[in-house]
Amino acid sequence: MDKDIYNNLLKRIGKKHLGKRLSRQVILAANYYSKIDPTPFHFENIPWINSTLKFLLKMTGLYERGLQNAIDYKVEQIKVPVRNLPLPFDGFKILQISDIHGDGLIDEGEALKRVLQKIPAEICVFTGDFRLMTQDVHKKALAVTAKIGNCLADHCPKFGILGNHDFIEFVSDLESAGIHILLNEAVPIKKNGAEIWLSGIDDAHLYRCHDIARALDKIPRGSVTILLSHTPETYAQASDAGVDYLLCGHTHGGQICLPGGIPLITNANCPRAFCKGSWVHNGMQGYTSRGTGSSGVPVRFFCPPEITVHELVRVETPLPRPDDQRC
Repeated sequence: MDKDIYNNLLKRIGKKHLGKRLSRQVILAANYYSKIDPTPFHFENIPWINSTLKFLLKMTGLYERGLQNAIDYKVEQIKVPVRNLPLPFDGFKILQISDIHGDGLIDEGEALKRVLQKIPAEICVFTGDFRLMTQDVHKKALAVTAKIGNCLADHCPKFGILGNHDFIEFVSDLESAGIHILLNEAVPIKKNGAEIWLSGIDDAHLYRCHDIARALDKIPRGSVTILLSHTPETYAQASDAGVDYLLCGHTHGGQICLPGGIPLITNANCPRAFCKGSWVHNGMQGYTSRGTGSSGVPVRFFCPPEITVHELVRVETPLPRPDDQRC
């Protein structure tokens, strides 16, 4: 590995953050491969579970249907009323792509690219998990991600965060592909003399290297703030920090669900109300994507993969601030 990658990250995020991320990556990788002290349970990392599920789906004739379901993308159009939204941002559209797991896409992203080319948006955000496995090779995943990013219009800036499947070393390749990765950082988004702020945190689910306070510390008081978090497990911290809108992924909406979209597994340590779609907590709005890709066995049932367009809408009167409303 090129030492420049680590030197650049050290200058950018500091010794504490980089050291914590690298040490946890090494420990988790050692545990995963040694099988002595298993890593936190994730069904996609248990080979016999995936093999058994694949076998059962093939025996029942459902496997091919599940594969096709996994690339039958649904575009979700979400209107987001925002207090104090600067007038130039009324109608501002944010395209969200989450949990690509690029090396697991059966068509290497071709169907996804065809859909994305038709979607107008001012910026695009990737909310983590570029690789299929939490451990394993990653070059194909990053190459597929780069091709997907390249299909977006040149005037659409791209931002992203790392998920629990991503190593810190991915940052260099992702940024070379034009995706600005936010590592407990924030950037202003400017339009016609006005600005809002986009912030992003490192993975809070597996590596626990998120730092919301640091991600928000340079944002001027009173500014509209959108936070990218791979997992919705940060909902309470983000609300306490004064975030206006939290964009998440990680759960895949369950990926394999019962009829009606009822998930069997979400892999998130938070109430299920926060694990799919729109929700509100203490006045902070949030959205959890069902994911654009799939993990483990690349199939979906009763839970279509999604591409999300969030349209910010200016409100003239204050929104109610319930103590805890979830939708």
